[in-house]
Amino acid sequence: QVQLVESGGGLVQAGGSLRLSCSASGRTNGRTFSSYTVGWFRQAPGKEREFVAAVSRDGGSPDHANSVKGRFTMSRDNAKSTVYLHMDSLSPEDTAVYYCAARPGRATATYPGNYDVWGQGTQVTVSS
Repeated sequence: QVQLVESGGGLVQAGGSLRLSCSASGRTNGRTFSSYTVGWFRQAPGKEREFVAAVSRDGGSPDHANSVKGRFTMSRDNAKSTVYLHMDSLSPEDTAVYYCAARPGRATATYPGNYDVWGQGTQVTVSS
């Protein structure tokens, strides 16, 4: 089965930057990482999980949530079976556990229920 592992979270001051990574291994029903569209989501305490960004299995321009446009950039490297989320101008409102998730096919999606495989999450804390 495809497994996802996030890394790169931590504590950063407001205005700072972090880069999250999500590495994939294994395969499901013969599908490898390159067969999956991948998304980033985040969940703050007491809040629902929300969409951050997604990129199709074919690459191309990622979709970003309005709340992070211009500050966050998602990318993927199929050769390394890894996606990244580069985060700039972080604010305390960005504090959350960040998850990567994968779904077969090329269509991106913003609803968490559309994703089949999830990582364990990585904590991002932004201090004021």
